[in-house]
Amino acid sequence: MRSQPVSTPYRHSLIEYAGAVTVSAFLISWGLFLLHSVQGVSGGLAGVAFVLSYALGLPLGVVFFVVNLPFYYFAVRRMGWPFAIKTFIVVLLASVFTSLQPMLVSFGTIDPLYACAFSGLAVGMGMLVIFRHGASAGGFGIVAAFAQERFGWRAGYVMGVLDLLVLATSIPLVKPLVLLYSVIGAVILNLVVAMNHRPGRYTP
Repeated sequence: MRSQPVSTPYRHSLIEYAGAVTVSAFLISWGLFLLHSVQGVSGGLAGVAFVLSYALGLPLGVVFFVVNLPFYYFAVRRMGWPFAIKTFIVVLLASVFTSLQPMLVSFGTIDPLYACAFSGLAVGMGMLVIFRHGASAGGFGIVAAFAQERFGWRAGYVMGVLDLLVLATSIPLVKPLVLLYSVIGAVILNLVVAMNHRPGRYTP
């Protein structure tokens, strides 16, 4: 009986990295913009950015960039410089794109459930793209990527637990129905990551 050939891990080129970073940042920014347009809230560190943005009246893109800054030390120490640098670029671009979205797109009306659900799908796909290239979308994504690399825990499940904690803190600032829709969006986001990203499947 012949054994199955062992496949050689595929490594991405610099151009592929650049494309993945740009696509990931755009998808994440689009999801954040959709959610912000209905005054929803995300899970994870993005959710912290939403809460601070609503409470302090600051631009979401700026807050999203600032709240991620402390996590880069953890990223460098635990995941290495390549991971940290790529993650920093994704967060920077996502923050810039998030700030630009309101200048380029406006909605007359948008259903909150649609916005929250599609936001979760867009951010989940954005995270999936960058996870497969050896980086994250910052914040709790760094923690989730580390937990998967170190302990084999599914990144989507780790983010799910952290998301629920953040969503709970947003209760005083978000309308109950929109908060419910936001939870649905967070579940969609984490299912996208959990079902499509597994330890050892990709080599950055």
